[in-house]
Amino acid sequence: MKKITLIFAIPILMGQLISCSEPEAESQEVPMETFRDEVKATTVRVGHSESKSFDYLINATGKIEAANEVMVIVERPGYLLDVVVEEGQRVEKGQLIARLDKTDSQMDWEKAQVDLRSATAEYQSRRIAADVETSLLDSLVNAERDEFWKASSGLLSAEIAVREAERNLEKTEIKAPISGAIADLQLKKGSLVNTGDEVCLVLSTDVLEMKVKILESDIGFVNKGHKAEVYPVSGTGEGIMGTVTSINPKVDENGLVQVTLTLNKSGSLLPGMNARSVIRAPQNNSLVVPKEAVVYRSGRPVVFTIDNNEAIWNYVEVGKDNGREMEILDGLVASQQVIISNNVQLAHQAPVQVLTE
Repeated sequence: MKKITLIFAIPILMGQLISCSEPEAESQEVPMETFRDEVKATTVRVGHSESKSFDYLINATGKIEAANEVMVIVERPGYLLDVVVEEGQRVEKGQLIARLDKTDSQMDWEKAQVDLRSATAEYQSRRIAADVETSLLDSLVNAERDEFWKASSGLLSAEIAVREAERNLEKTEIKAPISGAIADLQLKKGSLVNTGDEVCLVLSTDVLEMKVKILESDIGFVNKGHKAEVYPVSGTGEGIMGTVTSINPKVDENGLVQVTLTLNKSGSLLPGMNARSVIRAPQNNSLVVPKEAVVYRSGRPVVFTIDNNEAIWNYVEVGKDNGREMEILDGLVASQQVIISNNVQLAHQAPVQVLTE
């Protein structure tokens, strides 16, 4: 009886073993594509590679200067009776700034007037006595004869002395040589001044300039007429538009070239203020992508494109960078769709889903 039971148990045990092995064999035959389909696609935003004019941005710092500034000086000695302006005040060309004591100048002018009248009288008397002149005068034409009378009578020197006295009298009033703002006012009422003493600086703040230093490696991209934005170093205030108006044809000992920017308006900028500039140097027919499209793997730049809803890894060679776009020298062609978000950790052929706004 025990032998019969053992014989029936063996087929049952073998059947159970076979039934347990069948599902395992089936699980090994599932294709790998099934697992890839189960990976959730990464949502990404996209841009495009474009062939267009590319603004290469060149950053530089410098100081704001008035395009025109003149130091007002004393042109004759004397006492400063009054100063009629204050620092920061705007003046127009020819407007009075200060007055000197003109007592001595007035006396000199009056003396010159007396000498002029005396010389004029002598000149007239010599003309009246022309009928008794020597043969030398007979040989002169009328114009030459008249000049002879003026010179011999002292009239010419008297006229010059009057003009000189008038100029000295005018110099007792110190006036603005240009329109602008008063700065660095140095003299006070009652001061004894000498010729050449500085009174103040007049700054023409309507037009400002900024002189910046550009690396010699970048100067080849800059031309007269290129546009620029200028901002205070403090970071406060809006940018002011400017234009490249001159380029110094000399490289200094530090490998820098001076470039002058003329600003369209002053805004919040003042002469002497430190500022930073961004010069736009257009580069024609460059292949560019949004800067966010470029990521770095092992120190090499990579751009992901999309093919059949998969991220495709592309090694690229990058050129200039303007903060918003990056120039691509090799590795892409125009009009390709490039991934600009969630691309830092992407893998080659990873499934992606384009996010549409």
